[in-house]
This record gives sequence, structure tokens and C-alpha cells, in this order.
Amino acid sequence: MYADISKPPAPLPSINLKVLRPGLSLLYPLSRRGHGPGLIILSATTEDPVTFYEGVPSSLVKWAEEGYAVVQIEAAAFEGNDSGVVLKEAIDALKQCEKCGLNDKVGLVSYEPNLWNIAAPGIDQTPEIVASVLYADEESAKTLTSSEKPVLKHIAGKDFKPSSQSHYPYKESSSYAFATPGHPHFHYTTESVSHTRNLQFLKPKLNGPFFDLEAIWDEHTWYEFSDRSVQHTMSTMLTGGIGRSSLTKFYRDNFIFNNSLDTTLDLISRTIGIDRVIDEFIYKFTHDREIDWLLPGIPPTFQRAEIPFTAVVNIRGDRLYHEHISWDQGTALRQLGLMPEYLPFPYAVPGQTGGPGAKYEYRAPVIGIETADKMRDRNSVPSNGMFSYKVRQVQDGPESLRKEDDVKQEADIVGVAA
Repeated sequence: MYADISKPPAPLPSINLKVLRPGLSLLYPLSRRGHGPGLIILSATTEDPVTFYEGVPSSLVKWAEEGYAVVQIEAAAFEGNDSGVVLKEAIDALKQCEKCGLNDKVGLVSYEPNLWNIAAPGIDQTPEIVASVLYADEESAKTLTSSEKPVLKHIAGKDFKPSSQSHYPYKESSSYAFATPGHPHFHYTTESVSHTRNLQFLKPKLNGPFFDLEAIWDEHTWYEFSDRSVQHTMSTMLTGGIGRSSLTKFYRDNFIFNNSLDTTLDLISRTIGIDRVIDEFIYKFTHDREIDWLLPGIPPTFQRAEIPFTAVVNIRGDRLYHEHISWDQGTALRQLGLMPEYLPFPYAVPGQTGGPGAKYEYRAPVIGIETADKMRDRNSVPSNGMFSYKVRQVQDGPESLRKEDDVKQEADIVGVAA
């Protein structure tokens, strides 16, 4: 089904930038597939179009990682040239690129509103360009040249009010350069949100590239938990943010071989978007070794545990870009016998009756295997049982007696939901 792990994985694509002339360059797709539709981007002038900024790829590299053959146009390319001529030059370069499946449909993304205004007349004259995306701010949005073709607009500024569903406001950003890596106004998460919107807008109009995201994620987890191959796990991933060496070390020394041999994953739900897979699953294992990525510094307890997890997996092109994974650490500790039912409450309790020096404990809003049971079957455990949790007064004395005080905890407790 997957690659033979007794053999090295297929070579990964490498950056191969072709400078066509000053201000005009072509980058082949950086997907494992190796070919894809054409895309044109209008970008600020840069000394190195394929650089990484603290692990973040340039816009040119990012779109190539998505599986596009990309022509980048900078201001110098328009000097002394009609915009239609420059865009035709870009289209011709894509047509001559053996790794570009043009299909007479090309998208355009403008990261500079002034370049958009220069290029816009030529866009309507270029039949291959079927849709565009542009970034601007409140001021530049007022003077944007219109286009007869579909346009998605990202507008920075707290006072911008979108006039249609094709306008996205970014009120926390003061500059359209929030989407330009390396710029002082670049904002990683805001750009990421806008990029996903770009993919949702462009892919249907360009006929892709489409990848089986579910199969890519399943391939990755197969190499992690079944084949336990570091090399082949790494072959499914992009590593710009951390670096291949550091990420390989983590998978080799802290993850793949640190999981219990009886580890299994029970999938509860799966949501698939244009560029990500979101899983709810139960991670089942016997704590027979120190699992430092999950329970760092805790020796094996040899207890069985079932822990609810959520994974938000961003896939760029046909490789994983990041995994945002979270789990219920409280139930992990409870199931391993490391989380007491009550813990000290070091603050004054409203309405306390114990007098000066009285000590209280709160019932920790944590449960054990019932958490996983509830995730599998909503009827397995009554809902909202934690609403009855209370603090209790600790009686200091020779017998260390404890009694429950009738003082209800005021804070909202997030428990097992319906």
C-alpha cells in the first residue's frame, strides 16, 4: 500500500529557480507529484525570491510547495513594458514548462496593490488568467483598478467594511504586507488564514491541484505507528519551520521509537478541508516506558490508558506542513494514578465557615477512562456531572479528618459535555 521501508524513500523535490530576466522568474512545483497548474504572483522586489525567513518560506516557494508552477513578477519586469506583454511573457514561460499542466487556466496573486494597478488592464486581455487574488489596505483599496474576472480581496485596516463575500477584512492588521514574509508587518497566523481562503477560491477555478489529503495523513501515521520508519515519515513532511535535521532527531529520539508497542489509535471523527485534516481520536497504550513527548520525566507506571486527542493537520501540496495536536493531560494523569481527586485550594472561599486558618481543597475537574468512553458513546456517562463538584474543608487534627463543606465552587467548570 505504501513504500517499501527497506528501501530509501523517493528523493524530495529541490528548489530550482529559473530567472527569465530581471524581475521575472519561474519556480517549478515543489510537491512530490512534481507537476501542477500555473500561477502568477506579483511581489515586491527581493534579493532572493526563494529565501526562508526564520523558517517561513517566501510567497514564491510557498505556492510552489502547494504544487503550482509559479512565475513571480516584480516591478522591474513592467518597466518600459505594457502589462499585457509582461503577462503574456509569464504565460508563455508556463506553457513551455514541462512541469506545468496549464490547461489554459492560470491564477494570479498580487501581494502589492501598486503592481495590481499596473497589471490589471493586462489581466483582462489575457484569457488564460481566470481568477485573481489581491492584498491591499484601506487607503489603497480606494484606488484599486477593477477587473472583469473573479477577484478575491484581502483588505487590512480596522475600519474597512467589506462590500461583498469576495472581500475579507483584517482589522488587526494595519498593512497589506501582513502576507509578505520578511516584511516588518508580516503576521504568520493572519497570512495563514488568508492563504487557506486563497486556496478555497483558486483551486476550483484552476482545476487544482487536488490531492487526497486523507490518504497523505494516513500514510504519515502509518510510517509513524505501524512501519516505524523515520526516513519515510520524514518524506511525507515539509520541514521549513524547524529544519530537517532537528525534526528528524525528534522523530528518531523522542517519538517513533518511544511509543508503546501496543499503541493504537481509534478514530472518532474526521473533517477534511481544502488544506487540512482535523481528527478526533483516542490514543490507547500501556505506559510501559517513559514517553517523553506525552509524559516527560515520568517513569513507566505500566498502567493502561485511553486519551482523547485532537489533531489539526495542515497539508501543503502533498506533504504535511504542521500538526497542531492537543490532548487531555488531566485524564492521562488520572488514568495512570498520578492525579489525586482533590487538590489544595490556596485562596479564600466565599461564604467559608471554617474560621481563620481553615484550609480547603477543590475537587479537580478531571476524570479517568470515562473521558474516552464519553467520546466514543455519548450515553456512556451522564452529562454535566461536574456541576455538582464542591470544595471541602480540611480539618487539621491527629486523625487528619476531612469533611465536605457546603460551599459550592463559584467558577464555571468545564466538564463532560453532552
